Amino acid sequence: MNTVTLTQILDAPQDKPILIAGPTASGKSDLALQIAQNCGGVIVNADAFQVYNNWRILSARPSAQDELRAPHLLYGHVAWDQDYSVGAWLRDLIPLLEQKRRPIIVGGTGLYFSALTQGLAEIPQTPPALRKAANALVETFSYERLLQDLDDETKDAIDVQNPMRVQRAWEVLQATGKTIVAWQRETPKPFLALDQCVPVLVDVEKDILNSRIAKRFSQMIKLGALEEARENLNRWDPTVLSSKAIGAPELIAYLKGECLLEEACENATIATRQFAKRQRTWFRSKMKSWLQFQPKC
Repeated sequence: MNTVTLTQILDAPQDKPILIAGPTASGKSDLALQIAQNCGGVIVNADAFQVYNNWRILSARPSAQDELRAPHLLYGHVAWDQDYSVGAWLRDLIPLLEQKRRPIIVGGTGLYFSALTQGLAEIPQTPPALRKAANALVETFSYERLLQDLDDETKDAIDVQNPMRVQRAWEVLQATGKTIVAWQRETPKPFLALDQCVPVLVDVEKDILNSRIAKRFSQMIKLGALEEARENLNRWDPTVLSSKAIGAPELIAYLKGECLLEEACENATIATRQFAKRQRTWFRSKMKSWLQFQPKC
């Protein structure tokens, strides 16, 4: 993996889209904003939770002030109770690739980037009844129950520590009778090959990243994350995708009187660190050919 400097990124060919991936709290959005302000372009979201309109603060979406400094697209455009898939993101993204402004695609959802640059298998939609059945199994037995039905090849191919990936693989198998790996083998050509863009992986040392995560969550609370959670309390449904935003279950637990605020914040910080660890592992495994950028901390 080649290491690049900010100057090298800013000097990249103007006709090539820039992709910026990295774990949560690594400074991806700051880098995207620097590029947009220095070189022009439009910042496009590639984070599965920042698409939802009910978690601006908790999902670390760019602030209103940042959105005034450069155009931002695909942020907060999905209702809180809607499903939103990788395929839906690609359908929203493709028209933006055809515009004159250079896209600066930034986020922490690795599957979005792999679907864009490697292609996306055309897997049928999961029936709502099957989704409910999966949720019921998870609530009763945990995700380990779903793992029991998956073959070894699938377990090796997915992130088994990521509940969403486990459930997705299970639902695909039950709905189609074919494993998600088998579907992926039939993947069509990608919309944007890596040699057609500037792929950048933001990497931060573990200890520094953990410190940034703790500081950022504390800042989120000061900015109103708790009030944001309170706005979601009356309609809280742990089975909808937006409710899986990191920190949301913990703050809701506090608002329900199930724990102290200090405990909720600590649990949310721990969950974020665990999430970032899974992200770093996935990125380093799947994005070895990407350019590596280490921001100044």
